[in-house]
Amino acid sequence: MAGNTFGKLFRVTTWGESHGTAVGAVIDGCPPGIPLSTEDIKRDMERRRPGKGGTTSPRKEPDKVEILSGIFEGKTTGTPISLVIYNKDAQSNAYKHLENIFRPGHGDITYLKKYGIRDHRGGGRASARETAARVAAGAVARQILGLENIIVSAYTIVLGGIEATKREFPEILDNRLYCPDNEAAAHMEERIAEVRRQGDSLGGIVEVRATGSLAGLGEPVFEKLDAALAQALMSIGAVKGVEIGAGFAAAGMLGSENNDAITPTGFETNNAGGILAGIANGDDIIARVAVKPIPSIGLEQNTLNLDREPVKIKIGGRHDISAIPRIIPVCEAMVCLTLADHFLRQKAIEN
Repeated sequence: MAGNTFGKLFRVTTWGESHGTAVGAVIDGCPPGIPLSTEDIKRDMERRRPGKGGTTSPRKEPDKVEILSGIFEGKTTGTPISLVIYNKDAQSNAYKHLENIFRPGHGDITYLKKYGIRDHRGGGRASARETAARVAAGAVARQILGLENIIVSAYTIVLGGIEATKREFPEILDNRLYCPDNEAAAHMEERIAEVRRQGDSLGGIVEVRATGSLAGLGEPVFEKLDAALAQALMSIGAVKGVEIGAGFAAAGMLGSENNDAITPTGFETNNAGGILAGIANGDDIIARVAVKPIPSIGLEQNTLNLDREPVKIKIGGRHDISAIPRIIPVCEAMVCLTLADHFLRQKAIEN
Protein backbone atom coordinates (compact mmCIF):
# COMPACT_ATOMS: atom_id res chain seq x y z
CA MET A 1 0.00 0.00 0.00
CA ALA A 2 1.41 3.38 -1.01
CA GLY A 3 1.94 6.17 1.50
CA ASN A 4 4.15 4.45 4.07
CA THR A 5 7.49 4.97 2.31
CA PHE A 6 9.48 8.21 2.07
CA GLY A 7 12.44 9.12 -0.15
CA LYS A 8 13.92 8.12 -3.53
CA LEU A 9 17.49 6.90 -2.88
CA PHE A 10 17.42 6.96 0.92
CA ARG A 11 14.10 5.19 1.42
CA VAL A 12 12.32 4.75 4.73
CA THR A 13 9.22 2.67 5.36
CA THR A 14 7.62 2.96 8.79
CA TRP A 15 5.23 0.38 10.22
CA GLY A 16 3.22 -0.32 13.36
CA GLU A 17 0.39 1.14 15.41
CA SER A 18 0.04 2.97 18.71
CA HIS A 19 -1.25 -0.07 20.63
CA GLY A 20 0.30 -2.84 18.56
CA THR A 21 3.29 -4.93 19.59
CA ALA A 22 5.81 -2.45 18.21
CA VAL A 23 6.54 0.32 15.75
CA GLY A 24 9.56 0.43 13.52
CA ALA A 25 11.26 1.38 10.28
CA VAL A 26 13.10 -0.25 7.41
CA ILE A 27 15.76 1.89 5.72
CA ASP A 28 16.95 0.97 2.23
CA GLY A 29 19.67 2.84 0.37
CA CYS A 30 21.89 3.81 3.29
CA PRO A 31 25.51 3.82 2.07
CA PRO A 32 27.94 1.32 3.60
CA GLY A 33 30.59 2.30 6.10
CA ILE A 34 28.55 4.82 8.11
CA PRO A 35 29.25 4.54 11.86
CA LEU A 36 26.01 3.61 13.64
CA SER A 37 24.99 2.27 17.03
CA THR A 38 21.91 2.41 19.23
CA GLU A 39 23.62 5.21 21.18
CA ASP A 40 23.57 7.37 18.03
CA ILE A 41 19.78 6.96 17.93
CA LYS A 42 19.13 7.26 21.67
CA ARG A 43 19.58 11.05 21.94
CA ASP A 44 16.81 11.84 19.47
CA MET A 45 14.52 9.14 20.85
CA GLU A 46 14.90 10.50 24.36
CA ARG A 47 13.67 13.96 23.29
CA ARG A 48 10.58 12.47 21.61
CA ARG A 49 9.81 9.98 24.39
CA PRO A 50 6.54 10.51 26.35
CA GLY A 51 6.14 10.45 30.10
CA LYS A 52 8.49 13.27 31.09
CA GLY A 53 5.96 15.85 32.36
CA GLY A 54 5.38 19.37 31.05
CA THR A 55 3.13 19.27 28.00
CA THR A 56 3.57 15.53 27.46
CA SER A 57 1.45 12.43 27.95
CA PRO A 58 2.12 10.41 31.12
CA ARG A 59 2.36 7.26 28.96
CA LYS A 60 5.80 5.91 29.86
CA GLU A 61 7.62 4.33 26.95
CA PRO A 62 11.36 3.57 27.16
CA ASP A 63 11.58 3.90 23.36
CA LYS A 64 14.63 1.68 23.22
CA VAL A 65 15.57 1.01 19.61
CA GLU A 66 16.82 -2.39 18.52
CA ILE A 67 18.81 -2.63 15.28
CA LEU A 68 17.90 -5.95 13.66
CA SER A 69 19.91 -5.78 10.44
CA GLY A 70 22.21 -3.76 8.22
CA ILE A 71 25.00 -3.23 10.79
CA PHE A 72 28.29 -5.09 11.15
CA GLU A 73 31.05 -4.16 13.58
CA GLY A 74 29.50 -0.76 14.25
CA LYS A 75 29.09 0.32 10.62
CA THR A 76 26.34 0.15 8.01
CA THR A 77 26.73 -2.59 5.42
CA GLY A 78 24.70 -1.02 2.61
CA THR A 79 21.91 -3.56 3.07
CA PRO A 80 18.49 -2.72 4.55
CA ILE A 81 18.54 -1.49 8.15
CA SER A 82 15.62 -2.71 10.24
CA LEU A 83 14.73 -0.82 13.44
CA VAL A 84 12.16 -1.89 16.02
CA ILE A 85 10.73 -0.08 19.07
CA TYR A 86 8.50 -2.21 21.30
CA ASN A 87 5.40 -0.68 22.88
CA LYS A 88 5.64 -1.24 26.62
CA ASP A 89 2.94 0.96 28.19
CA ALA A 90 -0.11 0.83 25.92
CA GLN A 91 -3.39 0.78 27.89
CA SER A 92 -5.94 -0.23 25.26
CA ASN A 93 -8.86 -0.61 27.68
CA ALA A 94 -8.81 3.15 28.22
CA TYR A 95 -10.10 3.53 24.64
CA LYS A 96 -12.93 0.99 24.86
CA HIS A 97 -15.57 3.71 25.29
CA LEU A 98 -14.39 5.33 22.03
CA GLU A 99 -14.91 2.21 19.94
CA ASN A 100 -18.15 3.51 18.39
CA ILE A 101 -17.51 7.26 18.58
CA PHE A 102 -15.60 9.58 16.25
CA ARG A 103 -13.24 11.93 18.08
CA PRO A 104 -13.25 15.51 16.73
CA GLY A 105 -9.92 16.51 15.22
CA HIS A 106 -8.72 12.91 14.87
CA GLY A 107 -8.47 10.60 11.86
CA ASP A 108 -11.15 8.23 13.18
CA ILE A 109 -13.78 9.20 10.63
CA THR A 110 -11.41 9.47 7.65
CA TYR A 111 -9.68 6.13 8.30
CA LEU A 112 -13.08 4.45 8.43
CA LYS A 113 -14.12 6.16 5.20
CA LYS A 114 -10.94 4.98 3.45
CA TYR A 115 -10.46 1.45 4.77
CA GLY A 116 -13.87 0.46 6.16
CA ILE A 117 -12.13 -0.44 9.42
CA ARG A 118 -10.25 1.54 12.06
CA ASP A 119 -8.16 0.88 15.13
CA HIS A 120 -9.77 2.94 17.90
CA ARG A 121 -6.96 2.17 20.38
CA GLY A 122 -5.05 5.42 20.49
CA GLY A 123 -5.63 6.14 16.82
CA GLY A 124 -3.75 3.14 15.45
CA ARG A 125 -1.54 4.09 12.53
CA ALA A 126 -2.69 7.73 12.70
CA SER A 127 -1.30 8.09 16.21
CA ALA A 128 1.71 10.26 16.94
CA ARG A 129 3.27 7.02 18.21
CA GLU A 130 4.21 6.32 14.57
CA THR A 131 6.66 9.22 14.69
CA ALA A 132 8.96 7.23 17.00
CA ALA A 133 9.95 5.21 13.92
CA ARG A 134 10.61 8.40 11.94
CA VAL A 135 12.88 9.75 14.66
CA ALA A 136 14.87 6.50 14.75
CA ALA A 137 15.30 6.55 10.98
CA GLY A 138 16.11 10.26 11.04
CA ALA A 139 18.96 9.57 13.46
CA VAL A 140 20.50 7.28 10.84
CA ALA A 141 20.16 10.04 8.23
CA ARG A 142 21.76 12.45 10.69
CA GLN A 143 24.84 10.21 10.79
CA ILE A 144 25.25 10.57 7.02
CA LEU A 145 24.79 14.34 7.14
CA GLY A 146 27.25 14.65 10.02
CA LEU A 147 30.04 13.32 7.80
CA GLU A 148 29.40 16.35 5.57
CA ASN A 149 29.18 18.78 8.51
CA ILE A 150 25.45 19.30 7.89
CA ILE A 151 23.68 20.03 11.17
CA VAL A 152 19.89 20.09 11.63
CA SER A 153 18.28 21.63 14.71
CA ALA A 154 14.75 22.69 15.62
CA TYR A 155 13.35 24.80 18.42
CA THR A 156 10.13 26.36 19.71
CA ILE A 157 9.45 29.95 18.66
CA VAL A 158 5.72 30.19 19.51
CA LEU A 159 3.61 28.23 21.99
CA GLY A 160 0.10 29.14 23.05
CA GLY A 161 0.45 32.61 21.55
CA ILE A 162 3.69 33.34 23.44
CA GLU A 163 6.46 34.24 20.97
CA ALA A 164 10.22 34.00 21.36
CA THR A 165 11.72 37.37 20.49
CA LYS A 166 15.34 36.18 20.66
CA ARG A 167 17.39 33.47 18.96
CA GLU A 168 19.89 32.74 21.71
CA PHE A 169 20.61 29.20 20.61
CA PRO A 170 22.57 28.12 23.72
CA GLU A 171 19.36 28.76 25.70
CA ILE A 172 17.63 25.93 23.81
CA LEU A 173 19.19 23.47 26.26
CA ASP A 174 18.23 25.58 29.30
CA ASN A 175 14.48 24.81 29.18
CA ARG A 176 12.36 21.75 28.43
CA LEU A 177 10.53 23.50 25.57
CA TYR A 178 13.77 23.87 23.56
CA CYS A 179 13.09 27.58 23.17
CA PRO A 180 15.98 29.95 22.27
CA ASP A 181 14.53 32.59 24.60
CA ASN A 182 14.46 31.65 28.29
CA GLU A 183 12.18 34.52 29.23
CA ALA A 184 9.62 33.52 26.61
CA ALA A 185 9.96 29.88 27.70
CA ALA A 186 8.99 30.85 31.25
CA HIS A 187 5.83 32.56 29.98
CA MET A 188 5.08 29.51 27.82
CA GLU A 189 5.26 27.31 30.92
CA GLU A 190 2.74 29.59 32.66
CA ARG A 191 0.43 29.30 29.66
CA ILE A 192 0.76 25.51 29.70
CA ALA A 193 -0.26 25.36 33.36
CA GLU A 194 -3.25 27.62 32.70
CA VAL A 195 -4.52 25.57 29.76
CA ARG A 196 -3.96 22.29 31.60
CA ARG A 197 -6.31 23.50 34.36
CA GLN A 198 -8.90 24.37 31.70
CA GLY A 199 -8.74 20.88 30.17
CA ASP A 200 -7.73 22.29 26.78
CA SER A 201 -4.65 22.08 24.53
CA LEU A 202 -2.18 24.35 22.75
CA GLY A 203 -0.62 24.83 19.33
CA GLY A 204 2.51 26.68 18.30
CA ILE A 205 5.30 27.14 15.78
CA VAL A 206 8.58 25.26 15.46
CA GLU A 207 11.51 26.58 13.44
CA VAL A 208 13.99 24.18 11.80
CA ARG A 209 17.46 25.25 10.69
CA ALA A 210 20.01 23.30 8.63
CA THR A 211 23.60 24.49 8.30
CA GLY A 212 26.70 23.19 6.56
CA SER A 213 27.59 21.84 3.12
CA LEU A 214 24.16 22.32 1.54
CA ALA A 215 24.87 24.14 -1.75
CA GLY A 216 23.54 22.29 -4.79
CA LEU A 217 21.09 20.00 -3.00
CA GLY A 218 17.66 19.82 -4.62
CA GLU A 219 16.29 18.98 -8.04
CA PRO A 220 14.71 21.42 -10.49
CA VAL A 221 10.99 21.82 -11.21
CA PHE A 222 9.00 18.99 -9.55
CA GLU A 223 11.65 17.82 -7.06
CA LYS A 224 12.58 21.21 -5.60
CA LEU A 225 14.26 21.01 -2.20
CA ASP A 226 11.75 23.39 -0.62
CA ALA A 227 8.89 21.35 -2.07
CA ALA A 228 10.43 18.15 -0.68
CA LEU A 229 10.89 19.73 2.75
CA ALA A 230 7.31 20.99 2.74
CA GLN A 231 6.01 17.51 1.89
CA ALA A 232 8.20 15.92 4.56
CA LEU A 233 7.14 18.32 7.29
CA MET A 234 3.47 18.32 6.26
CA SER A 235 3.47 14.53 6.57
CA ILE A 236 3.73 14.96 10.36
CA GLY A 237 0.21 14.57 11.73
CA ALA A 238 0.07 17.74 13.85
CA VAL A 239 1.56 20.05 11.19
CA LYS A 240 -0.94 22.24 9.33
CA GLY A 241 1.38 24.68 7.55
CA VAL A 242 4.98 25.08 6.37
CA GLU A 243 6.89 28.14 5.25
CA ILE A 244 10.45 28.52 3.98
CA GLY A 245 12.53 31.62 4.70
CA ALA A 246 10.36 34.73 4.78
CA GLY A 247 7.41 32.51 3.87
CA PHE A 248 4.02 34.24 3.93
CA ALA A 249 5.67 37.52 4.93
CA ALA A 250 7.18 37.64 1.42
CA ALA A 251 3.70 38.27 0.04
CA GLY A 252 3.74 41.71 1.67
CA MET A 253 7.23 42.68 0.56
CA LEU A 254 8.53 44.59 -2.44
CA GLY A 255 10.89 42.76 -4.73
CA SER A 256 13.69 45.05 -3.57
CA GLU A 257 12.97 43.97 0.01
CA ASN A 258 12.57 40.26 -0.62
CA ASN A 259 15.60 39.71 -2.87
CA ASP A 260 18.72 38.57 -1.03
CA ALA A 261 21.55 40.72 -2.36
CA ILE A 262 24.66 38.72 -3.29
CA THR A 263 28.10 39.89 -2.14
CA PRO A 264 31.62 38.39 -2.32
CA THR A 265 31.12 37.15 1.25
CA GLY A 266 27.64 35.70 0.73
CA PHE A 267 24.01 36.79 0.89
CA GLU A 268 23.13 39.95 2.79
CA THR A 269 19.80 38.50 3.95
CA ASN A 270 18.11 35.10 3.87
CA ASN A 271 14.51 35.67 2.83
CA ALA A 272 14.90 32.71 0.47
CA GLY A 273 15.45 30.40 3.42
CA GLY A 274 18.61 29.02 1.82
CA ILE A 275 16.89 27.78 -1.35
CA LEU A 276 16.72 29.40 -4.81
CA ALA A 277 14.93 27.78 -7.77
CA GLY A 278 14.48 24.69 -5.64
CA ILE A 279 18.24 24.25 -5.09
CA ALA A 280 20.14 25.00 -1.88
CA ASN A 281 22.25 28.15 -2.24
CA GLY A 282 24.65 27.34 0.61
CA ASP A 283 23.04 29.62 3.17
CA ASP A 284 21.21 28.21 6.20
CA ILE A 285 17.99 26.44 5.29
CA ILE A 286 15.20 27.79 7.49
CA ALA A 287 11.69 26.37 7.67
CA ARG A 288 8.84 26.94 10.10
CA VAL A 289 5.91 24.65 10.82
CA ALA A 290 2.52 25.51 12.27
CA VAL A 291 1.58 22.88 14.87
CA LYS A 292 -2.12 22.45 15.65
CA PRO A 293 -3.42 21.96 19.21
CA ILE A 294 -3.71 18.35 20.38
CA PRO A 295 -7.29 17.25 19.51
CA SER A 296 -7.79 15.07 22.61
CA ILE A 297 -9.11 17.49 25.23
CA GLY A 298 -11.04 17.26 28.48
CA LEU A 299 -13.75 19.71 27.38
CA GLU A 300 -17.12 18.48 26.11
CA GLN A 301 -17.44 18.42 22.30
CA ASN A 302 -20.15 17.50 19.79
CA THR A 303 -19.59 14.49 17.54
CA LEU A 304 -21.28 11.43 15.98
CA ASN A 305 -21.29 7.73 16.77
CA LEU A 306 -21.08 4.92 14.20
CA ASP A 307 -24.84 5.12 13.69
CA ARG A 308 -24.40 8.82 12.83
CA GLU A 309 -26.32 9.86 15.92
CA PRO A 310 -25.28 13.13 17.60
CA VAL A 311 -23.47 12.52 20.89
CA LYS A 312 -21.24 14.49 23.21
CA ILE A 313 -17.72 13.45 24.09
CA LYS A 314 -15.21 14.41 26.76
CA ILE A 315 -11.84 12.73 26.23
CA GLY A 316 -9.94 11.66 29.31
CA GLY A 317 -6.92 9.39 29.42
CA ARG A 318 -3.24 10.16 28.85
CA HIS A 319 -2.66 12.88 26.28
CA ASP A 320 -0.21 15.67 25.57
CA ILE A 321 -1.25 19.28 26.18
CA SER A 322 0.74 20.24 23.08
CA ALA A 323 2.68 18.37 20.41
CA ILE A 324 5.49 20.78 21.31
CA PRO A 325 8.21 19.99 22.39
CA ARG A 326 8.00 16.27 21.47
CA ILE A 327 7.42 17.20 17.83
CA ILE A 328 10.80 18.97 17.66
CA PRO A 329 12.91 15.82 17.06
CA VAL A 330 10.24 14.64 14.61
CA CYS A 331 10.67 17.84 12.56
CA GLU A 332 14.43 17.40 12.70
CA ALA A 333 14.08 13.79 11.57
CA MET A 334 11.99 14.65 8.51
CA VAL A 335 14.46 17.36 7.47
CA CYS A 336 17.37 14.96 8.00
CA LEU A 337 15.66 12.28 5.89
CA THR A 338 15.00 14.80 3.11
CA LEU A 339 18.51 16.21 3.08
CA ALA A 340 20.13 12.76 3.21
CA ASP A 341 18.04 11.65 0.24
CA HIS A 342 18.94 14.76 -1.77
CA PHE A 343 22.58 14.52 -0.72
CA LEU A 344 22.78 11.01 -2.19
CA ARG A 345 21.03 12.21 -5.35
CA GLN A 346 23.57 15.01 -5.71
CA LYS A 347 26.43 12.53 -5.22
CA ALA A 348 25.01 10.49 -8.07
CA ILE A 349 25.29 13.56 -10.35
CA GLU A 350 28.81 14.42 -9.22
CA ASN A 351 30.06 10.86 -9.71
